[in-house]
Amino acid sequence: MRLIAIGRMKDAHERALIDRYAKRLSPALTITELADGKGSPGEIKHREGEALLNALPERAFVVALDLAGKTPTSEAFAALLTGWTELARPLCFLIGGAEGLDTPVIARADATLSLGSFTWPHMLARIMLTEQLYRARAIASGHPYHRAGRP
Repeated sequence: MRLIAIGRMKDAHERALIDRYAKRLSPALTITELADGKGSPGEIKHREGEALLNALPERAFVVALDLAGKTPTSEAFAALLTGWTELARPLCFLIGGAEGLDTPVIARADATLSLGSFTWPHMLARIMLTEQLYRARAIASGHPYHRAGRP
């Protein structure tokens, strides 16, 4: 699995949170960080979109994080992730920059996900996605990490 994101994670504490979950994931998660775009908001969105699309491996199954995407439960996400990993295609998650994802990136996506209707800083979105990937794999394997239901 790959996470391709705009921006470089500089904060050691944020990086430690990502590493906490990423090192436990199977299949492994490779994180590719791309430079922030320059120019007007429209130019930034376009340049970042091109960079994201150019970073995709051939035949990739693309899941874009977008406010308009689906918001599955953790259990439903686990089922989706299991299906996606069985496709025998490189699985790539895309996180855009502050301007969001350009229209061609959304059009290229095989699926879109949302982390909810709140606006999240992109570095937190990476952490939250990585934790949900770990949680989904734990659910699929029957590991007790995930506690279903309310107390």
